[in-house]
Amino acid sequence: MESISVFEIIKVGIGPSSSHTMGPWNAAAAFIRIIKRERSIEEVKEVFLEFFGSLAKTGIGHGTDIAGMLGLNGEDFKTINTSKIDEKIDYIKSTQTINLGGEKVIPFIYGHHLILNMKKSLDFHPNGMIFRAVFEDGTELVQDFYSVGGGFIASQEKNSIQKQCVRTLYPCHKASDIAKYCEKLGFDKISDLIFMNEESWRTQEETREEALYIWQQIKECIYKGVNKEGILPGGLNVTRRAAGINRKLLGDKIYKNKDEWFQQVVDAEENFTNINKWIACFALAVNEENASFGRIITAPTNGASGVIPAVLMYAQAFTPFTSEDDIVRFLLVAGEIGTLFKKNATISAAMGGCQAEIGVSSAMAAAGLTEILGGSVGQVLMAAEIAMEHHLGLTCDPIKGLVQIPCIERNTMGAMKAITAANIALESDPTKAKVTLDEVILTMWETAQSMSDRFKETSEGGLAIAVNVPEC
Repeated sequence: MESISVFEIIKVGIGPSSSHTMGPWNAAAAFIRIIKRERSIEEVKEVFLEFFGSLAKTGIGHGTDIAGMLGLNGEDFKTINTSKIDEKIDYIKSTQTINLGGEKVIPFIYGHHLILNMKKSLDFHPNGMIFRAVFEDGTELVQDFYSVGGGFIASQEKNSIQKQCVRTLYPCHKASDIAKYCEKLGFDKISDLIFMNEESWRTQEETREEALYIWQQIKECIYKGVNKEGILPGGLNVTRRAAGINRKLLGDKIYKNKDEWFQQVVDAEENFTNINKWIACFALAVNEENASFGRIITAPTNGASGVIPAVLMYAQAFTPFTSEDDIVRFLLVAGEIGTLFKKNATISAAMGGCQAEIGVSSAMAAAGLTEILGGSVGQVLMAAEIAMEHHLGLTCDPIKGLVQIPCIERNTMGAMKAITAANIALESDPTKAKVTLDEVILTMWETAQSMSDRFKETSEGGLAIAVNVPEC
């Protein structure tokens, strides 16, 4: 089994969906690379893109079509100016052209070259898409891709096409592997083991730098979110709430940048109600940014991107465990727990419902928090198990296919469950636990397989059809 770096699970992304936005964007970029490898961009006459299944059914709300076009246009979601996205898409549609790979302008008519096929699903995975390039000599290059969660993509020929297969020194494909190697090596911190394994990709210093970079991106995203008012795009007319909560909690305090704001949060009155509201505010801020095509930290998906930032920000603002070392260890452990779900179940709502997104992120956050609060190896794994146990069966039924209702509020609940799970685990004896993390991951996967497709990000069941929202 392939090892996965924690920074493939926790990484810089763009809203609103890792499966429906980042995945198609990555697939488009991968198709460009295939064209260059097999022929050349200059030889391409036309390019076609067809989305199937869940990608088609909720594609407009998730910006799947936008991601596909921008990916083919040679844009990178890690660096694109997000405020220019609408302008770039308007240009493609109005000129009926696309700058393929940023190298050659070719005809591109929305609805002809790009199609959302809502009547058909591909067999390999619900999030399927097919790219087709037609060359000047009439020959074609066709490639299928599947967005399998968290921005990861695959094809039928290859389970993962993003990274070369890596095997770590101490492969941890199950929670029992983590416990086994920690005992063998005499580690009382899971993060010590993860530090060693991450050396398969980078040095320990580079690992620290990447984790601290992600922390700065988290702070930046939350800061943007707590300072933006207005209505979220998409037609549901959802009002941003993070800014209002932030304003009420800080009163008349003034700040000029994210570091001054963060210090005001740290210095604010601490009581249970206020801390609870701050946690909700942090999560809302991230997911309101996500819903607006903002740059966020995918952890492990975009729909669940507010949980880990909210819990880590809580730890930094309201606990004594605020060192850079604590930040790094939190993220390493959280990311490693995410890899267990990726390998043994799914982190795709189209495959497993929202338990695969909010549930996994809550388990990740619970483990990371327990690690820095002084939990043992067993308690860290127990915290992750508790958090997932109480998300089992959670459906994905977004209204109008938008990552807004109930997705945004669910992040606040996932964060609170993570903190509760950590506190319970810290007061418990893991040797007396009746359910292991490996068992709950298996149960989550079995639940996913039994769940009706209507509750797997298709907008064909639950709230998505119970709430009648007129098209705008």
